[in-house]
Amino acid sequence: MPISAAGNRRSRAARVPERGFTLVELMIVITIIGLASAAVALSLPDPRGRLDEEAERFAARTRVARDFAIINARPASVWVTAGGYGFEQRRGGAWSAAADGPLQVTQWGQGTRPLLATQRERIVFDPTGLADHGFDLQLVRDDANRTVRIGADGSVRLVG
Repeated sequence: MPISAAGNRRSRAARVPERGFTLVELMIVITIIGLASAAVALSLPDPRGRLDEEAERFAARTRVARDFAIINARPASVWVTAGGYGFEQRRGGAWSAAADGPLQVTQWGQGTRPLLATQRERIVFDPTGLADHGFDLQLVRDDANRTVRIGADGSVRLVG
């Protein structure tokens, strides 16, 4: 085996090219995987979010019923059952369904159920906006829950 100052020429020619990925290539792949994971996570529906929306919608419509009682100087009520909720107004000494826009009968969304002490709860707002009694409506979906509190003073707010 000849030895020279330049080294063995055979060993240079016999080298196998390096294989594998560079650090830059690995970082690019990891970044792409991270972005794809974030996109999937953001597109998944949040059951707590849908429950919040439903509770907020109920609270807003209940406020409309209270305001309706004040503006029209006649009692209005909201009723709640396991299947949904609706609004009524007092006309000519009898309760009749309030079919105006947001005061229509509404079914609970799929998976949402209210926790009720009786089969049908009713809260009546007098012409000054006061409720005949306070009421806490607890809505449940899966393991999430949200409470809408109707105060005897007519206030309607989300708690919990």
